[in-house]
Amino acid sequence: MGKSAVCLLAALVAGCASFDGSGLVPGKSTESEVRALMGAPAQSLELPGGEKALYFSRLPEGRMMFVATIGPDGVLRNLDQRLTRENIKWLVAGTSSKKDVLGFFGPPGDAGRYPRLEREWWEYKYFDYQDRRILTVQFSDDGIVREVLDMRDWAYEPPGLFFPGRRH
Repeated sequence: MGKSAVCLLAALVAGCASFDGSGLVPGKSTESEVRALMGAPAQSLELPGGEKALYFSRLPEGRMMFVATIGPDGVLRNLDQRLTRENIKWLVAGTSSKKDVLGFFGPPGDAGRYPRLEREWWEYKYFDYQDRRILTVQFSDDGIVREVLDMRDWAYEPPGLFFPGRRH
């Protein structure tokens, strides 16, 4: 098989992965069917009772994190998109931990450190209906959430938007 044929075959296989898991049926689809349809998970966590969570990241620009919960019998329990404004509300500065954020939202799309603040930051881009947004979570060195910033992603806004209080 020639080099171009191999590349074409790889592109076709990659194109078969489902972006959002459509076609999967909770209570019926198996873990192997989930993986075959959605691709390799970005993260896998063992849960109580023998269940596991598989995180399928579409970050940074896909702006979604799908989590498939697989039962101890290897069957899909549920599949949900975790990056929503409603889900962000459970993050509590001073209480939530890095482990909590990683366990609920999965691995961030981007991460870094603010040396002067002595804080690590994780970034998750997501959609709120048609609105592109950026969730930034800051952690102190002890792994506790110190600040949660949910902002509009202005990089995608057309120039010349009207801003309240600004004279034109």
